[in-house]
Amino acid sequence: MDEFTEDFRAGLHDLMRWRRDVRRFRTDPLDEALVQTCLGSFTFAPSVGLSEPWRIIRVQSDTARQAALENFETANARALAGYDGDKAALYAGLKLSGMSDAPEQLAIYCDESTDKGSGLGAGTMPEMRRYSVVGGINYLWLTARAHGLGLGWVSVLDPARLNRDLAVPKDWSLVAYLCMGWPEDNSLTPELETKGWEVRAPHLKVEAR
Repeated sequence: MDEFTEDFRAGLHDLMRWRRDVRRFRTDPLDEALVQTCLGSFTFAPSVGLSEPWRIIRVQSDTARQAALENFETANARALAGYDGDKAALYAGLKLSGMSDAPEQLAIYCDESTDKGSGLGAGTMPEMRRYSVVGGINYLWLTARAHGLGLGWVSVLDPARLNRDLAVPKDWSLVAYLCMGWPEDNSLTPELETKGWEVRAPHLKVEAR
């Protein structure tokens, strides 16, 4: 393999900086070939024991999308009730989901009972299967960003309710509900930071033991 150039390394660094959690999408539909290119990035992702435990559901029907949106709205109202004062007012003003606009929505699961990989690594640390799925999601995210798309991770959800609504096998655990589409705008600064919810740590803390 040829050595990576300085330009390549700089471009990779820029790509990681531009990987933002997007919640404001244009409603333009995505070309199917582009969607498949993004999803295909999972095939390059590492996984414990080569188990490839990711299971992907494209949430496309009006019924499934409405159920997911109502799930979010219920969970979001419950989360808001956990704050008070200025923090509650700030939370209420946050946009935490692009589900009303994003043309592509994905429910990403981990198959906890897969035989693939013969349990290597997962016998002692079963959570490694879910970590493998997260690694695949990161590949998807960078690929989408490289094509100009935005991705948003909706974490304010009731997983058990979503599992029932999507009728997934009992051994699948929800890892992520993702919205994907063309972003309304691009920014290097996370929206949670611009809204004053939190700030990024100025330095990475690494300990030696």
